[in-house]
Amino acid sequence: MSSEENKRDPEPREDVTPEEVQTPHEGNVPVEPEAADPGARGDTAGGATTADGEPFPEVDAPTVLSEELETARRERDQYLDALMRLKAEFENSRKRQERERIRTFSMASERLVQELLPVLDNLDRALEAGGEIREGVHATRDQLAAVLADEGLLPVASDGQPFDPNVHDAVMGQPSDEHEEGTIIQTFQTGYVLNGKPIRPAKVVVAKQV
Repeated sequence: MSSEENKRDPEPREDVTPEEVQTPHEGNVPVEPEAADPGARGDTAGGATTADGEPFPEVDAPTVLSEELETARRERDQYLDALMRLKAEFENSRKRQERERIRTFSMASERLVQELLPVLDNLDRALEAGGEIREGVHATRDQLAAVLADEGLLPVASDGQPFDPNVHDAVMGQPSDEHEEGTIIQTFQTGYVLNGKPIRPAKVVVAKQV
């Protein structure tokens, strides 16, 4: 037999076994990779799993929203309750202050009236007395002025003073060579301040240059 005949493929064997036909030769046919173990990746049919391999509990979205809404309602009720309490406290405080103001005003008025009663009595006596009563009226006037001064009532200085629009009311201007312009030369009505606050301006005549 020649060398070329030896290189020919061998003729198929008639006695090949079924096992040899069904089983491919190792190394000639690629082997399908086995399906990965789902548990090895941590996957389950239901989705992701915890570190222990247990599936996460299913979350019901409507239930979560309902719980959040209930929490918001409770917080709203708490805020409203706190606001109503604060409003009630403010209203009670305002009423207490108003009652205290009225009580203080009433007590001040009562004290002032009690102090003025003796002045009224002296005026009655002066009117009942016959003859010259000027001296008695003058004394009564001084007594009244002293009582009001104790309450903070003081007269506004005017004659000879520079005109001050805060406490003076110029009813007219009068030419004068003896006074500087803007100097008060006559007072028609005395002005008063109560505890430093003007309550009535003095009506005055103010000097002006010719």
